[in-house]
Amino acid sequence: MPASAYSCNAASLYVGDLQTEITEAMLYERFGPVGNILSIRVCRDKITRQSLGYAYINFQQPADAERALDTMNFEDMKGKPMRIMWCQRDPSLRKSGVGNVFIKNLEKSIDSKLLYDTFSAFGNILSCKVVCDENGSKGYGFVHFETQESAQNAINSLNGMILNDQKVFIGHFKSRKEREPELVARAMFTNLYIKNFGENMDDGRLRELFSKYGKDPVCSRNQV
Repeated sequence: MPASAYSCNAASLYVGDLQTEITEAMLYERFGPVGNILSIRVCRDKITRQSLGYAYINFQQPADAERALDTMNFEDMKGKPMRIMWCQRDPSLRKSGVGNVFIKNLEKSIDSKLLYDTFSAFGNILSCKVVCDENGSKGYGFVHFETQESAQNAINSLNGMILNDQKVFIGHFKSRKEREPELVARAMFTNLYIKNFGENMDDGRLRELFSKYGKDPVCSRNQV
C-alpha cells in the first residue's frame, strides 16, 4: 500500500474512535512495539482540553506505520475498536467525494471491520466507517477508496448483495449540496394517485385509510 500517494506524511497515521480517557502515553505503549515513534498527539478541545476521540501518530519509518495499519486496525482499546487510516489533511480530497461510497440497509451486527474486510478487495481504502449512535449501528456507512475506479468496481460488484442475510444498497456518496435538488423535488410532490379501489370507497374512508401515514391528508374521490 503506497502511503506516500495520499498521506500528509508517509509515516503518519490517524487513529480515531478513541475513548476520551486515552492519552498519548497509552497510545505510545500500544503502538511503540511496532516501530520507532517520533510523536503522538491526542487532539483536544481548546477550552475543556477533553479528548476529541482521535489522535495522530508519526513513525520514523513508513514501513512501521504501514505495519501498524495492517495489523492493528479495529483492535480493541479500552472497550472500543480503534479506526486507523493514513493521515490525510488535504480537505479537497475529503470533500471532493472522489472514490467515496455510501452503503445503506446494513444489518445491525455489521461493524467497521467487517465493512473494511468486505471492500478492501477492490482497492486501497483511505477511510471506512459504519455510522453508530448510543444504540449501535444506524444501518449505513461509508468507504472512501483511493481511486474512483476502485469505488466503481465495488459498486458494480456489491450493490444488491446479501450481507448477513440483508440486501445492501451501494452507490457513490453525494454531499448535501448535491442532494439538495432531490430533496426539494421530493418536498414538492406529496400527492398520490390511487385507483381500482371499488365503488364503495368515499372521501372519508380514503382519509381514514391514509391518515396513519401522515397528518391531515386531503382526500378526494374523483371519477376519471
